[in-house]
Amino acid sequence: MKTFKFGTVIMAALIILSSCGASNTTKGGLIGGGSGAAVGALIGNLIGKDTKGTLIGAGIGAAVGTGAGLLIGKKMDKAKAAAEAVENAKVESVKDANGLDAIKMTFDSGILFTTGSATLSAEAKKNLNDFTNNVLKVYTDCDVAIQGYTDNQGWKNSTAEQSAQKNLTLSQNRADAVKSYLLSAGAAATQIKSSTGFGQANPVADNSTKAGQEQNRRVEVYLYASEAMIKAANEGTLK
Repeated sequence: MKTFKFGTVIMAALIILSSCGASNTTKGGLIGGGSGAAVGALIGNLIGKDTKGTLIGAGIGAAVGTGAGLLIGKKMDKAKAAAEAVENAKVESVKDANGLDAIKMTFDSGILFTTGSATLSAEAKKNLNDFTNNVLKVYTDCDVAIQGYTDNQGWKNSTAEQSAQKNLTLSQNRADAVKSYLLSAGAAATQIKSSTGFGQANPVADNSTKAGQEQNRRVEVYLYASEAMIKAANEGTLK
């Protein structure tokens, strides 16, 4: 019961800090101050429901201290500022499965791809080049997860079940296309930990409207603390 109450207090504090616009540095200190991996996972599960935070995060078993949380938060603040300079991407602060600060970048598929295609546009390649050079190559101790999504629109001459499967395949192809291009632009293969398509699952807007469908056709790129970053933070050597 005490553990549950403690997790609830941490969660409430995080919500307050988020609503007040607190930086990752501040929130990271709060997480580090009271969480091991177990409590961090609780927070990640609760906060991550809308951000897929439960699907990302380095596998750690040791507690993350207050100082380590602050260092990770500070590092993520810097990475977020660099990510915000990339065109055609929405950047947000989220939590990973360990309750540690992470970054979510959302690229609209309308910008990245033409309808029904997994071929990157010239503009998308430019944006992803900027992302690779100014974020991934600089913050090499951030791990990356790529997630692709579609709207729920059906395919011609296909049943609802067949359309859902085709959308799942399309979302996977788009996520893989982003991964492949990042690697060709110079991102380290060891840095990109996953590339996953979720099809029409997890919509972020109303699929009954054109505007909502456009928002649901998206690729999300997550930056989160690698095991190396967490280790350096715990040792007090993270810069």
